[in-house]
Parts: sequence; C-alpha cells; structure tokens
Amino acid sequence: MSSLPLGKSTLSLPLTQRRRWKPARLQPGLILAWLVMATVILWAIAPGLFTDYSGTEGIAGAQRLAPQAGHWLGTDQLGRDVYARIVYGASHSLSGALVAVALGLVFGTALGLAAGASGGLVDAIVMRINDVLLSIPGLLLSLSVIILLGFGTVHAAIAVGVTSVANFARLARAEVVLVRHSDYVEAAYGSGGSFLSILWRHILPNSLTSVIAFSALQFGSAILAISTLSFLGYGTPPPTPEWGLLIAEGRNYISTAWWLTTFPGVVVVLVVLSANRISQSLRRRTR
Repeated sequence: MSSLPLGKSTLSLPLTQRRRWKPARLQPGLILAWLVMATVILWAIAPGLFTDYSGTEGIAGAQRLAPQAGHWLGTDQLGRDVYARIVYGASHSLSGALVAVALGLVFGTALGLAAGASGGLVDAIVMRINDVLLSIPGLLLSLSVIILLGFGTVHAAIAVGVTSVANFARLARAEVVLVRHSDYVEAAYGSGGSFLSILWRHILPNSLTSVIAFSALQFGSAILAISTLSFLGYGTPPPTPEWGLLIAEGRNYISTAWWLTTFPGVVVVLVVLSANRISQSLRRRTR
C-alpha cells in the first residue's frame, strides 16, 4: 500500500519528503570501499592495535629488508617497518583531509547559501569571486597559501581546504537556487515567514544532501592533494610518517627497494578510490 495521501503525487510533496534515502542493494564494491575506510580510520584511532613496531624508530641491522614474515611490507633505509609507518601515518593524512574538507564545507556552503538565497548583486559578486578561484589551478593556489602560512600538516590542510571552497560554493548555490523556487518555500513566504527562518528551516536542510555527498568525494581528493604537497616537501616534515612523505623518501631507492614507494602509494590509491565509491553511492541514494 502506498503511504501517500489520496489525491497527491510525489511531485507535489516538498523536497524533504521526496529526497528520502533509497534502500541500497548489496554491492561488493561498496562493501569493500567501506571496509577500506573503516580499516584506515581504525589505524588512525588506535595504531598500536595493528602493529608492535614504532612509526619513527628504526631497528639496527634491518635496513631495506624486503617484505618477509617479520616485516610484511619490508623496512626502509633506516630500518623502520614500512607497515608500521603506513599505519601511524593514517592519523596525519586523515586528520589533514578532515580539516581540509571541513574548511571547504563550512565556508563554501556559507558562500553558496548567501549567493543562492539572496540573489541579485550579492549572487553576482560571490559567483564572480568564485569564478576567479576556479580559474586558478588547485596546486598553484595551495602552494601560494602554504608560502604565506608556512609548512606543516595543518597549513597544508588549510591550503587544500581553501582550494575546495569554490567547488562547495558552486554546488551549494545551485542546490539553494533549486530549493528556493520550490512551491513549499513560496508558500512559506506567503504565510508570512521571515527570510532567516525560511532559510534555516527549509532552504538549508534541503540543500545539504548533495553537498554532504560531495564532501565524501572531496575527502579522497584532499588526501591525494595533501600527499602531493608532502611529496613535494611542503607538508609534514620528517620523520613524521605521512603517506606522501613516505612516497617521497622512498623514490631514491625505487630501483633497489621498490616497496618503499609502492605500498604507501597503493594505500593512498585505495583510500581515494574508496572515498569516490562511497560518494557515488550517497549521490545515487539521494536522487
């Protein structure tokens, strides 16, 4: 039996009722993506549960050992266990990505909300500034911010977050414009509702579904961007086991110790692909 009232169609319902989560089918790829993300999050929360080795201290006489029983992913040039460094590096990479996504989500959504809800001159000014930000290559903008703030994980995360503000603002503005012209918002205005109350109770909640799904996609992109900055030497300084730094430190030994760059690189790729897969699932379930 349908749960809709008689004489009404789904198109006449507000977006809060139409945009419900659709039941998801069992998808092996999605399950694998969640398992990868869950594992990496557990690495970041409690790395000591997954390895007995230190992420920064080496073992005497164990330099550049190939993957073996005692060291699953081998050791680096200082005798440090590669698997342990990857596990301990999860907290630095994930926390940096989380800061970057949060920065882009908060400021980008605020700008998009202001532009889409106000319209007119405010919309034109905000979107022109947004177009300027989008015209600047992300890596160049990130490097410019880091030069101003200095090196480090937090500064790299802020730099990546600044580059994502424009993308969040554009998406949020499009969603706000779509919701603002819906029938139930017009009815709320006709009933005497104030601009701020309608903005808070109707426009903002119904505009966040696509933005939140996009934030999952940006999470993977932020990890890749922060790893790139660390690889170039603008991120976390040694001996911190950040994933991009691990790849950078092992590139000089690629011909003799391939595992130093291969395994950290595989982890970064898996996390980015998993975040993209989860983002796609969220977007499909909100349509």
